[in-house]
Amino acid sequence: MKVELLVSALNQDPKELAEKMHITSDAVIINQCDKDGQEEFLRQGRRIRCFSFAERGVGRSRNHALEKAEGDICLFADEDICYCEGYEQSVLEAFSAYPQADMLLFNVQAAPGRETYHTESPGRVHWYNCGRYPTYSFGLRRKVLEKSGVRFSLLFGGGAKYSNGEDSLFIRDILKKGYKIYRVPVDIGREMERPSTWFQGYNDKFFFDRGVLYAFLYGPLAGLMAWRFLLAHRSVLCQEKSVREAHVLMKRGIEEGRKEKRA
Repeated sequence: MKVELLVSALNQDPKELAEKMHITSDAVIINQCDKDGQEEFLRQGRRIRCFSFAERGVGRSRNHALEKAEGDICLFADEDICYCEGYEQSVLEAFSAYPQADMLLFNVQAAPGRETYHTESPGRVHWYNCGRYPTYSFGLRRKVLEKSGVRFSLLFGGGAKYSNGEDSLFIRDILKKGYKIYRVPVDIGREMERPSTWFQGYNDKFFFDRGVLYAFLYGPLAGLMAWRFLLAHRSVLCQEKSVREAHVLMKRGIEEGRKEKRA
């Protein structure tokens, strides 16, 4: 099997980016910039294809990458991920160890202050625990992408109307199609520090947008899951707002999300 890295980038020089990220597998780079175009080059004997688009939005970027993908295993990436030596072999070994898995979620060490997950032991991922994994942890079989038709939402994520959540919705949609997803304690890279493209603190927009996302993720259980989220993480989330104030904002977002779903 062949691993192919699917990279979402913004205004980058593709060759410099490949060096910075330590890419040693085949790769597709989607570079959103001020022009359209494409180029291809080799790095350490591996084929890297770059496609430039004069547009914005991480969902669009990732969907372009899916359309261009040719590898057996697709590994998603952002431009600020630096990969471990031998990451391709680690990914292949993990899929060999889990032949029943359609998708695996790997460990990528987040930058300080942005830690949202770290898998210590393997396990199955279900609808109720799929909301914490970033896209750059995703590895999945390309045949699943072809059969399922699942794509990234254009409503959520960098450059979209609502700030984040396209990753959770993607996992949810894969699960709804009946495919199996596992988390594995396999480290493949680390996130390089840079300013977030969407996170500006636990402010009104954060809680409102999270409410919109929960309407899409959990349907009639959105309000209950909002309470669960806030109570489980209140020591971090609710330093400036009370849990009740944050929940009011999330409830407004849930109402907005339900309107979006009906539109």
